[in-house]
Amino acid sequence: MNRSGLVIILIVLCCSCSLAYATRPDALPHPSELKHDISFWTRVFTEIDTKHGFIHDNQYLNIVYQTVKIPERISRRARDQRINKIKEGYRKALLALAEGKRKRLTPLEKKVLKLWSTRISNKTFKAAAHRLRFQLGQADKFKAGWQRAGAWRAYIEQRLVKHGVPKELAALPHVESSFNPKAYSHVGAAGLWQFTRYTGQRFMRIDHVVDERLDPFKSSDAAARLLKYNYDLLDSWPLAITAYNHGAAGMRRAARKLGTRDIATILRRYKSRTFGFASRNFYPAFLAAVAVDNNAQKYFGPLRPVPKNKTKNIKLSSFFEAKTLATALNIDRGTLKSLNPALRPSVWNGQKRVPKDYELRIVCERNCSSISHQIDKIAAVDRHHKQTPDRFHKVRRGDTLSKIASRYRVSSKNLAELNSLRNRHRIRVGQVLRLPIHESSSKVRLATTGSSPSPTNGTTEPSRITTYNVRRGDNITKISQRFGLQERQLLALNNVRNKNRIFAGQTLKVAADIDAMTGVEQRTNESQKIDSNARQYMKLATLADAQTTAVKSIKPNSSADAASLEPEDEQDTEPLGPALPSELHPALSADPSDYTVAKNGTVEVQAAETLGHFADWLDIRTQKIRNINRFRFGRPVLVGKRLKLDFSKTSAEAFEQRRTDYHCALQSGFFKDYQITDTHTHIIRRGESLWHLTHSKYRVPVWLVRQYNPDLDLYDVHPGMKVIIPRLIRRQEASVSNPSMTVQRTCDSQKTASRKPAIIGAIFS
Repeated sequence: MNRSGLVIILIVLCCSCSLAYATRPDALPHPSELKHDISFWTRVFTEIDTKHGFIHDNQYLNIVYQTVKIPERISRRARDQRINKIKEGYRKALLALAEGKRKRLTPLEKKVLKLWSTRISNKTFKAAAHRLRFQLGQADKFKAGWQRAGAWRAYIEQRLVKHGVPKELAALPHVESSFNPKAYSHVGAAGLWQFTRYTGQRFMRIDHVVDERLDPFKSSDAAARLLKYNYDLLDSWPLAITAYNHGAAGMRRAARKLGTRDIATILRRYKSRTFGFASRNFYPAFLAAVAVDNNAQKYFGPLRPVPKNKTKNIKLSSFFEAKTLATALNIDRGTLKSLNPALRPSVWNGQKRVPKDYELRIVCERNCSSISHQIDKIAAVDRHHKQTPDRFHKVRRGDTLSKIASRYRVSSKNLAELNSLRNRHRIRVGQVLRLPIHESSSKVRLATTGSSPSPTNGTTEPSRITTYNVRRGDNITKISQRFGLQERQLLALNNVRNKNRIFAGQTLKVAADIDAMTGVEQRTNESQKIDSNARQYMKLATLADAQTTAVKSIKPNSSADAASLEPEDEQDTEPLGPALPSELHPALSADPSDYTVAKNGTVEVQAAETLGHFADWLDIRTQKIRNINRFRFGRPVLVGKRLKLDFSKTSAEAFEQRRTDYHCALQSGFFKDYQITDTHTHIIRRGESLWHLTHSKYRVPVWLVRQYNPDLDLYDVHPGMKVIIPRLIRRQEASVSNPSMTVQRTCDSQKTASRKPAIIGAIFS
């Protein structure tokens, strides 16, 4: 046998071993300690629908006090009042038993005593009085979800197996969204797999043009990669699944604190202010979902899954208007929209174009080549070489959405849609809003003076020359803001040297070939950013002192409005308990690094941190930190080592908030420009250093490499060592048009973050 044949056999054997390991019977254990928990969730998924719910003990799930029927057409507030009244009755009964009452019991007290057993101590009853919880049924949602899943089940299982993930995890969307690709949670998690914006942006494109969380295919591939990433970090599928809800850092901390990876031990014994009901029940609920999914006919009777559509993806070679594609393909726009749910409303209402390189999904039964041919026949004038440019407005004190819409002569609805505002009454001072582009020009009294063809890559596009007649009271600042221009652009466009010398009746150009004008600026920014991005992010990852680091700490913005980040047209998932708080900022949910302060006042130094950062976050001088740690001047802090800090001027909580806000800004900014597509295992050779690998060979920031290798000692890299390197691609439309939006829209304060989980299961509220 030749060498190539032997290599192929070895590869096949390795892959087979990997898949066998991932799907072995003990990969998803069913601990006997979790028997009652799994049984409880099985009942939730099969016995009661969303018109009923259980009043139960939130620790001992076998204690179910009552099944409550929810009246039809009742408000959420009225429902909660009704439930609270019933819970109050049980609370009084439990407190009576806690005081030792065993005679002359009321019927409710007898019922409670029988559920618990007469041997239970008064102390147990008192504790149980504070653990009453309501759980809404999910049977109707589970049944509908099982049927919907037929459209994607084969694809999901195929992607899971490809990434070495047990195919049983194809049932996870039952817990997350009931297989509803349009589902939104009340904290902004979206799609089949309920990715938050922060976690999803690592693997998918998420912006105001495309949100791949809403694409069942793209999001399924991302979920498979995230689950495999969690497993590689935690070496346990139960922990990896729980980390999908609680975050990788939280589960690493739990395993380290208890000295075990046993899921039952962790779920029963791990205590943390953020490890609440949802986290403790995520794995048992998943196991119940798998069992019900595999035996759906037993629980729900005969079911017919939604058939899989025969579709084809066509990669677009240009930017297109949605209506142009619909016309060319002779498809109703509604049908095209349903096949491509990742395209945001800004595309369908004409504010934005379908991006170049976007994979358009089309139903294709037989002759698929004819569809590609139809797109190829689209006229050159309807092909665009760039996206419709953005223009922005920064919210000021006294602004309302209707006032802003009126000022720019646009509709409030389009403004809300473009900025994914769920609540039109919640905008904040300093918030940056995108403005619609294609509103009727007559509404702002624009005069179109002419157009001429402008060749672009062999195509011809109309060059729009648009003017504005200056009115009394106008100035350059007002005019530039009205038309979404910078003052220098408007001055240059009209050859005006003194911005204070314009007069009423003067005709000013406000857009001369808007695409070309914006394109010049974007290409300039783009080329600069491409050249500088890698250098910038690598610089952040150095171990130098603060004087050599450009990034400063990001101060919290307590007025951040999380609602402004959430898309419209949501179909809220029905939560089951309080929103799960994240141990880290949501942007760091996939980050296994430890950003907390230990009880002895020390922290583990992470990549991209310097003494200057620590001093800034503590409001002290760097020399004080040197003195505490006996560092000579110029000595760098070492990543992975512990550092003693002084909290005399800043609390540990405030320090942690500033620290996580900094890393949030760093990572969110990076993932706006780059996306993880895969990983590569690099074996260290003689003479190689981690610095060489990250800066020269792979051009990946140290902090990201360390996230994939959290136990890697940066100072003990030797030949033969394996290092996992994430593969990156630069996003097609990196955010260069308005960098000021980056931090405010991605890095809310820790106060806001504490209400948000990494990924929220649909059944938990």
